[in-house]
Amino acid sequence: MQLDVTKAIDVSVPIHPGMLHWGRRPEVEVVESRTAGDPSNVSRWRVGAHTGTHIDAPAHFIDGGRTVDRLDLSALNGTARVLDLTHVKEQITAADLDAAGLGTEERVLLRTSNSEGVLRSPWKARQWVGLAPDGAERLIEAGVRTAGIDYLSIEAVAYTTHWETHQLLCGADVLILEVVDLLHAPAGVYDMLSLPVPLQGAEAAPSRTLLLPRDTA
Repeated sequence: MQLDVTKAIDVSVPIHPGMLHWGRRPEVEVVESRTAGDPSNVSRWRVGAHTGTHIDAPAHFIDGGRTVDRLDLSALNGTARVLDLTHVKEQITAADLDAAGLGTEERVLLRTSNSEGVLRSPWKARQWVGLAPDGAERLIEAGVRTAGIDYLSIEAVAYTTHWETHQLLCGADVLILEVVDLLHAPAGVYDMLSLPVPLQGAEAAPSRTLLLPRDTA
């Protein structure tokens, strides 16, 4: 298969100290600088595993689960479907997924109102659109291997005490792709490329992610 990356939609968000983040934002230290007389520019970044567009591996919630350096990359790369769920207010249910056209693709990205709203703020919101547990169960039933969403967490706000959606997906070995900017990726079928940084033993890692539009949806 030949891929024309010139048509790719980069759905990754830039990483920088002022970015939207769940907790501690990235920190940058200048180690060497040409303006200071050094022969090259060298920087040191302090970045969390869940920074920017990133993969949650099963180890995020499952003891003994796979870490990012042990993932089967075929789960992240291949045919993907973007579902239009921009009408959903808080929780994406199984019924919402079916109504939006959930198919047989192993990679599903949930495009919500987050992409044009709270994702564009540098501050974590109190409310966002997330996936309800019965929605997670529906994705598992459909054979989805990677589920993505356009905010810091795939979890619907109502479940951020016990994290039922994460527990279900991670327990079923479904990879979670979070902070995916789908503003310019309308509903349809794409070829997805996503390569997480292989942080050894880590439960998560940033992952540059591209969508290449198909001729037909």
